[in-house]
Amino acid sequence: MQKFFSKTYKSNYFSNHSKSVSTYGALESLSVMNGSMTMPTKFFLCTTLNSCAKSLNWHLGIQIHAYMIRSGYEDNLFLSSALVDFYAKCFAIVDARKVFSGMKIHDQVSWTSLITGFSINGQGRDAFLLFKEMLYTQIKPNCFTFASVISACVGKTGALEHCSSLHAQVIKRGFDTNNFVISSLIDCYANWEQIDNAVLLFEESTGKDTVVYNSMISGYSQNLYSEDALRLFVEMMKKKLNPTDHTLCIILNTCSSCAMLLQGRQVHSLAIKMGSERNVFVASALIDMYSKGGDIDEAQCVLDQTSKKNNVLWTSMIMGYSQCGRGSEALELFDCLLAKQELIPDHICFTAVLTACNHAGFLDKGVEYFNKMITIYGLSPDIDQYACLIDLYARNGNLNKARDLIEEMPYDPNYVIWSSFLSSCKIYGDVELGREAADQLIKMEPSNTTPYITLAHIYARKGLWNDVAEVRRLMQQRRRRKLVGWSWVEDLFKSVVLLADNAIKVVCQIVCPHCGDLWVSLEGRMILEFLKSLPSYKDKQRLLQDIAHNQSLVVEHRPVDLKQPTLSEHDPPTRALPETL
Repeated sequence: MQKFFSKTYKSNYFSNHSKSVSTYGALESLSVMNGSMTMPTKFFLCTTLNSCAKSLNWHLGIQIHAYMIRSGYEDNLFLSSALVDFYAKCFAIVDARKVFSGMKIHDQVSWTSLITGFSINGQGRDAFLLFKEMLYTQIKPNCFTFASVISACVGKTGALEHCSSLHAQVIKRGFDTNNFVISSLIDCYANWEQIDNAVLLFEESTGKDTVVYNSMISGYSQNLYSEDALRLFVEMMKKKLNPTDHTLCIILNTCSSCAMLLQGRQVHSLAIKMGSERNVFVASALIDMYSKGGDIDEAQCVLDQTSKKNNVLWTSMIMGYSQCGRGSEALELFDCLLAKQELIPDHICFTAVLTACNHAGFLDKGVEYFNKMITIYGLSPDIDQYACLIDLYARNGNLNKARDLIEEMPYDPNYVIWSSFLSSCKIYGDVELGREAADQLIKMEPSNTTPYITLAHIYARKGLWNDVAEVRRLMQQRRRRKLVGWSWVEDLFKSVVLLADNAIKVVCQIVCPHCGDLWVSLEGRMILEFLKSLPSYKDKQRLLQDIAHNQSLVVEHRPVDLKQPTLSEHDPPTRALPETL
């Protein structure tokens, strides 16, 4: 076993070095020590274990564990608690449980460390059960315990009913004023789409800080209430609460989801003022925002201005090229990075590459990259990579091959896979496979009308009018109604929502200085393209005014009440943008 203690040292020096320089620097100072007979103190070992946990230094941590056993320190409460924390954060949850079970005495730290370990290892049920076990002991949970067990309720392994019962425990034990706990509860409710409960909790909390605001903004963004997220961000700025890099990432992702390029540019300006544009996650969010806004050249500028590029940034840029229809450039960048050994591709990177092949129609290259992922890089494809390859086969007309791959892959096909497969069946007019895909989609989401309508289109293209009538009869019998299509137009810092039903058309008069009086009859979804063709801002403004006074089209421009953020199924979405950031 490698020796890691050396020369005469001082515990105070190591502790100060760990705080002032970095965890890695502290461990480096420890690793260069050699050959001393001086026995390290328990405080020194505890501090070192904490550093190992933060840096995930597995090899040094297990050496310290072995030294503890040889030195008779294994019954020390503080060292054992630090050891539980080390194993849990290094994803060795079984070893963490063994150390915890072998402890004669437990305290808040050891209980909380193991609960946190279960949470970060995706074992939400075990974290909740351990918390219940803790409640029957003399040890009382603290705010960190509550934050950890509430976080365990978030995600696939959690459960909403646990969140409600934990909320009750928080109130009972007087932690309902702790912002750390409140933030975790807001995250939990938002994750389970209980946005009303999250808003109520946010409004009732006193002394809101940046963490609480971040959680609520993230909750709005996650549940697609983009305007509310932006408005809350403006409110946060007015209250002189300094946004963090995490805040900027959330807001940039919000702008990306709605292609709000103007607001995204303002956030970019704020990031530059804060000095955050060099943060890898902020830079990645900026690249994603510009890419989804259609300004891929600006996304490239953000990448070029970032001094230290890593896998996250390169993957974001590859995905950006893919989303903007420049699949060839995405693949060229990927191949160049591999040649220069500047990129170690992971699952997400291969998803971006396969997406580029998909959008560009490169079937052979897509299959080649998929095989390289397995044979050269030793990565086992997950459902995202399979979904890309299935869609690639289906879009190129190889529907039977795509169907076989759905059967062969080691995952159950999800809604996205069946939905893309159904779209390809519609393109190539395959009735049998289209019917199977539609049946699967209806089983997964019975209230969604998309599979009904797509299947009816497949039947109609083949002249199967009796089957079309049967689909429509089923929709009426099950009370399924197609939602109204909508789009929006931004007008400086305001916007209007344009709704269009199947039979609705807009008729309005435009006075254009270049073409005189012009009568236009448009379907609602063509309005945006027509607006782009008008030569001046005044012409565009007049079109919007004419539309607003036309009774055959609904135009909405109203603010959203933060107390009632939920929209009904048939209400038009709002696009009331906040003031400048």
